[in-house]
Amino acid sequence: MIGQPVNRVDGPLKVSGRATYAYEYWDAGQPLYGCIVGATIGKGRITRIHTGDAERATGVRMVMTHQNAPVQGVRDESVQFEYWRAQPVLTGPDVHYHGEPVALVVAATFEQARAAADLLDVEYAVGRGRFAFAADDDEAYIPKVVNAGLPTDTAVGDFEAGFRAAAVRVDQRYTTPYEFSMPMEPHACLVEPRGEDLIVHVSSQIVDAAQTSVAATLRMAPERIHIVTPFVGGGFGSKLGVHAETILAALAARVLGQPVKVALTRQQIFQLVGMRPTSSQRVRLAAGRDGKLTAIAHDVTMHTNPDLEFAEQTAATTRSLYAAPHRLTSHRLTPLDLPRGADVRAPGEAPGLLAVESAVDELAHALGMDPIEVRIRNEPTVDPERDVPYSDRHLVDCLRDGARRFGWEHRPATPASLREGRWLIGYGMSAAIRGHFQGPTAVQVRLEADGTGVVRTDMTDIGTGTYTILTQVVADGLGLPADRVRVELGRSGLPTSWGSGGSWGAANSCAAAARACAALREKVLVAACGDADSPLHGRDPADARFDDGSVRIDGAEGVSQALGEIVARHHPDGMEAQGEIRFMGDDPNYSDYSIHTYGAHFAEVGVDADTAEIRLRRMLGVFSVGRVLNPKTARSQLIGGMIWGAGAALEEEAVVDSRSGAFVNRDLAQYLVPVHADVPDVDAVILDGYDDKANLLGAKGVGELGICGSGAAVANAVFNATGLRVRDFPITIEKLLPGLPDVDA
Repeated sequence: MIGQPVNRVDGPLKVSGRATYAYEYWDAGQPLYGCIVGATIGKGRITRIHTGDAERATGVRMVMTHQNAPVQGVRDESVQFEYWRAQPVLTGPDVHYHGEPVALVVAATFEQARAAADLLDVEYAVGRGRFAFAADDDEAYIPKVVNAGLPTDTAVGDFEAGFRAAAVRVDQRYTTPYEFSMPMEPHACLVEPRGEDLIVHVSSQIVDAAQTSVAATLRMAPERIHIVTPFVGGGFGSKLGVHAETILAALAARVLGQPVKVALTRQQIFQLVGMRPTSSQRVRLAAGRDGKLTAIAHDVTMHTNPDLEFAEQTAATTRSLYAAPHRLTSHRLTPLDLPRGADVRAPGEAPGLLAVESAVDELAHALGMDPIEVRIRNEPTVDPERDVPYSDRHLVDCLRDGARRFGWEHRPATPASLREGRWLIGYGMSAAIRGHFQGPTAVQVRLEADGTGVVRTDMTDIGTGTYTILTQVVADGLGLPADRVRVELGRSGLPTSWGSGGSWGAANSCAAAARACAALREKVLVAACGDADSPLHGRDPADARFDDGSVRIDGAEGVSQALGEIVARHHPDGMEAQGEIRFMGDDPNYSDYSIHTYGAHFAEVGVDADTAEIRLRRMLGVFSVGRVLNPKTARSQLIGGMIWGAGAALEEEAVVDSRSGAFVNRDLAQYLVPVHADVPDVDAVILDGYDDKANLLGAKGVGELGICGSGAAVANAVFNATGLRVRDFPITIEKLLPGLPDVDA
């Protein structure tokens, strides 16, 4: 079963509308509805809130502000990970960023709540806010560490000397804008008070983090908070932690003693869930005429909120990618009065590779060499900064296989030399690397007396296929047909996992499930082989095979016994086992080896010579991710990431009003993302593999690798088509049009 392209087991539920998401539960009856009111200034203080008109409006049950909000727990910075900390709201009159919640209006219907929210009268004393990244970059400071606990800066050799001595040098600055996750399902929550407990239906990627955070914020025992999130309509990092809608719904439900629903509008998602920070990245590459790098530096400055620091690990992606004896990476933060930065799909790698892989393309052009050949010549034998071996590295295989499949030999060596009528045609490519992470995860596997298997873990399915791959792993591990396995996910009280995020979810949960199956097989064999009435009695368990719902032991005379019969005879109430994996810091493989996934991206674009309109014509990605659990769901994830990367290169950009700190294009009409017509031909190919250092299954993360580097392939294709290098992303018409070559010349 493992490695088969099995259709999603939850697919019929989703296409028939029977998969229940956080906002759709009706178990508790008719709920009340909450509407969040956001600040209309970017920095300052509330001087007066007049709530009378809103409170007297039809259907209104409560208007909660900082003046009457329950006392909440404070953020405990000693808690290692942000998403497990308290997230208090409405704690005082100070306004820290535009859109920050200043009130929650709760009414009998959604329409009544929203109408009453418009009646709230808030007066402010406006303070001086810092909203312009470029204007305040002289205030940048050095964070202690960056995201994931990685070191802020690294240095190997003598970069400055190595850079000065090189025959060919690239020294360029690349900028990336604010970007947002924008999952299809908005951030939503329904909280039902039940005695002293709260039932929290929330769209969340990590159940344990949601439970711990809500409990800490409401100052309740965690066991009193019951998280329910069996289906999540996308997250991409934005649902790793809980946000204002969850905390406010919980506060209101507890005060009113009734179920309360709160959902963010699409506009509020731009303000209340965090975003990828804007960045300015200086990349310096030095090489000999043979194309071998002698020095590489990647220095990043990005925005952060002054109260809630977030340092995206943007330069860290460069540390393990290419060989060079002299190396330098750094991160700096510029505090701005904007929403905090947050994990957005492939934090660090997505913006970092956009810059670095553009710079490598510039180096190849300066050398007059094929961009693939430059990358192959700089393939390291060991991790160049950690000086440890790679666990399993097949980047060169991805590059060569992708070049063959894409027809790279047809790439025009001279930029702006290939035309089809009025269209300038260009080819681009880039490399991809993504760290593989492991977090503490437990999975329980149970065999019922009827021979069915049950899988239980609080792991979530955010649309990636968790239900399906866990079904496959357990069906494989116990020799059961897939339709005899039931998977239960997304509830607190189930064995604890690190949830879905960071591309760790599939490998973590499936490796733990595989260990549970191994322990359960051992229990079954002990019971059967020790039973004088069993046909397996006295046989060597080492010869046993679990297949088609039975245990078979081959020998001189093959014998078998149904799993259900064994369980019913010895454990009529069922038997179970739990599998666990440790945090990566406790696993010696993660200190002894450099463990990553890899890929190569290829893109072809057309640029209209009159209008500078860019059209993506086709994309190909070739990837190495260890063992593939399900090629169908894995390919889907990779293609989605590739498309997102194309959007980052050409379309995505949130623009800040430097006077107020508001995002001026906070809807999907103006914050552009790729649609079907933008992406005509995309393919992802996964190489066969098995990384025995990653886990017992040999599998590594897939979900974020697709976006890593894909935008740079598109950007490099635009350069190949036009001869124009745009380093301020996204690449838009106004940045290309003035310099376009004259096709009639």
